[in-house]
Amino acid sequence: MQRFSTKPHRGAKRNHPPQHHITKPSLLRRTLYTLIILGLIVSFLGGGVFLLWAATLPMPSLEAVAQRRVEQSTKIYDRTGEVLLYDLHKDVRRTLVPLEEMSPYIKNATIAIEDDNFYRHFGIEPTAILRAVINNLKEGNLLGGQGGSTITQQVVKNTLLEPEKTLSRKFKEWILAVKLERRLSKDEILELYLNEAPYGGTRYGVEEASQGFFGKPARDLTLAEAAYLAALPQAPTYYSPYGNHRDALEKRKNLVLERMRTLNFITEEEYQQAKREKVIFLPQRAGSIKAPHFVFYVIDELRRYYTEEEIQKAGLRVITTLNYNLQEKGEEIVKRYAEENTEKFNATNAALVALDPRTGEILTMVGSRDYFDEEIDGNFNIALAERQPGSAFKPFVYAAALEKGYTSETVVFDVATQFSTACDPSNLTSEDGCYSPKNYDNRFRGPVTFREALAQSINVPAVKALYLAGTQNALDLARRMGITTLGDVARYGLTLVLGGGEVRLLDMVSAYGVFANEGVRHAPISILRIEDRNGNVLRDFSSEGKRVLDENIARTINDMLADNEARTPAFGARSYLFFPGREVAAKTGTTNDYRDAWIIGYTPEIVAGAWAGNNDNSSMEKKVAGFIVAPLWNAFLTEAFQQLGSTTPFTDPPPLPRDLKPVLRGIWQGNTYFIDITSGKLATENTPDAFKKEVPSGEIRSILHWVNKDDPRGPIPENPAQDPQYPLWEFGVDLWKKSVQLDEEKKEIPQEVSDTYNPENAPSIRIISPKPDSEITTQEEVVVRVKVKKRKFPIQQVDYFINGEFMGTARSAPYTLRIPPEKVNSLREGELHTIYAVVYDQVLNKSIASSTFTVLQ
Repeated sequence: MQRFSTKPHRGAKRNHPPQHHITKPSLLRRTLYTLIILGLIVSFLGGGVFLLWAATLPMPSLEAVAQRRVEQSTKIYDRTGEVLLYDLHKDVRRTLVPLEEMSPYIKNATIAIEDDNFYRHFGIEPTAILRAVINNLKEGNLLGGQGGSTITQQVVKNTLLEPEKTLSRKFKEWILAVKLERRLSKDEILELYLNEAPYGGTRYGVEEASQGFFGKPARDLTLAEAAYLAALPQAPTYYSPYGNHRDALEKRKNLVLERMRTLNFITEEEYQQAKREKVIFLPQRAGSIKAPHFVFYVIDELRRYYTEEEIQKAGLRVITTLNYNLQEKGEEIVKRYAEENTEKFNATNAALVALDPRTGEILTMVGSRDYFDEEIDGNFNIALAERQPGSAFKPFVYAAALEKGYTSETVVFDVATQFSTACDPSNLTSEDGCYSPKNYDNRFRGPVTFREALAQSINVPAVKALYLAGTQNALDLARRMGITTLGDVARYGLTLVLGGGEVRLLDMVSAYGVFANEGVRHAPISILRIEDRNGNVLRDFSSEGKRVLDENIARTINDMLADNEARTPAFGARSYLFFPGREVAAKTGTTNDYRDAWIIGYTPEIVAGAWAGNNDNSSMEKKVAGFIVAPLWNAFLTEAFQQLGSTTPFTDPPPLPRDLKPVLRGIWQGNTYFIDITSGKLATENTPDAFKKEVPSGEIRSILHWVNKDDPRGPIPENPAQDPQYPLWEFGVDLWKKSVQLDEEKKEIPQEVSDTYNPENAPSIRIISPKPDSEITTQEEVVVRVKVKKRKFPIQQVDYFINGEFMGTARSAPYTLRIPPEKVNSLREGELHTIYAVVYDQVLNKSIASSTFTVLQ
């Protein structure tokens, strides 16, 4: 290993700005600091014991410090625990250089952000320690949170100590920091720090970081580049320029520059120039990392439970939820289709997420077509980016409407409609504050059910569904189901249903998983368990299920999204949404400006979502998601189904109540009444369903004429015009009627009530054989004879039952039935049995007769 000298070096370049040195503190001040900190320590441990213990602490040689011990590295595995996805310290790279061969910018930037009192203290800062202790106690964690560490302490931590959280470790750190200050000069300590500091991944030391990130030696770093590097050691994986927190890195870089300006390390002009400088990071080398977008997501999750130091050094063994076989297929498919889409649709990137809705476990996460693709900024994880979902948001709105009492067969009119109450109903534009949305195909279909509108992704009915459901209700439901990024409802209004709010692909896939899991939500998880370096389990992870949606509403949405017949008019019978022999629910989404194309679909075992578009938010070709992203999604699910084998069909939703309003049952021609088809008169409760016909009144009105939007199953509104949307919706319906030349045919409701079906018209029947209380042997054929008499209508048939079990039908006089001995033999001996005879006339009036008998051996 390369060694370095702690003596001054010659030959340093002199084309850098001056480095700011500050004289060491006076002997009196250093002594005072020492007494203060020793007082603090003694108060914890007791003077005599502590002094004996402190005296025994060895101060390693400088050679030992330079030969930094090899840390136990954290390793991240797939769900089998056999495929190593990432080893945080495999192939650690470290190039040692003298302080004189480092740019003064990196020295000053590091001091400014890490320890601006570096040249004044003697290894520790008592005031910083006290401040950290107080703040940590306020947070209820003495050993966590702030550390108050100087650069000298960080050298000690990075080179000499285990990453354990104990008071004794802290005391060791303080004592060794003081000892180190007595052995080395400030410049030698700073040189040690800059050669040992972690800068992310396998990069240790400023020279390796400079070469790896910028392709230049540390002596040639610009001010902006140095500020970026100085920003990293506090949390090198979190602030990594290749991770998910580039915005956070940018803010911390600017903080470094601000601190340098405040300390007069740079001028205002240098500060402004460095803030404007566009710094280009070299592409990350592929190395040995697998599923990199997922790995960085896991590392972010680890930060919820461990410090950066523990993640870097504690030797954790992390077993994740990733199905690596499926991940490999997903990466290959996303790359292939993204490259094809670049040529076909000007869509240069794509992303994919799949999880198990029964557990929330993330099975696949592909954040771009290629993590290492510099051309498209491939390391940026689109699965975690906030993008508009287009129509992929609609299922949450329809589910909110179902919660309110609407149904899958509720009818609304797909007609040109102005929704802004500040605009005239005839103003069918979206200009000057007006809002009159169009459908993706620029045509209107007239009356459609919620089922048809959702399956075919029709916009105008969806906006009406959102108004009926209530925007706040829909937003609240989406949040309960796992959408985390939506703000105040006032930001969106009725545009929410068409994807007006930004969401994350991971959240959308998780939220659709609630439908797949019949209303029970499992938050997405990426880790199954964490073990220590010896294999002992430190943490087990699972996502506790929580019901956030009624199961029958979830089943209804599943039924609507899996209805291939309902979506056929828009997508075709054998589209990419259709899987022969499997029931798959799916929904696409395309934003109005063609910046984002989505598709999310699921079975009870897996939910998968895909996105296509451009990282810079530029528009694609004007094609809908069914063309752009659905082929990718279909290819992935086809692979997934091969691994999963058979999938479970969805549970059918309950049938609609028969007493619902017609508009909630798919009838759009007004209120209805029932007639008896045999007489043409009004049907009664005695009229059999087979002889009832439901007749619409012919009054064609918007749904707001028939329902109070907040109580759809309640009474018909007495004054529907009180609803502010009523005149707008009615105008659209009237305009549509004229455009299709549809004249209302209001039917006169019959005044007479049918008397066809009543007990007086029912035929009579009497069993004449066997006589009541007869005795029949098991070897005997039973001949059932009846006497029937018609009343008003001819006899149609007689049905026979024994103890409720159907025995047969006689359709002609004399309506006799013969029951064979084997049927009699199956009856219990010695018990009383009952024969029933049910006679029907031609209009299904009926009468019943019965007789009893006993079976003997």
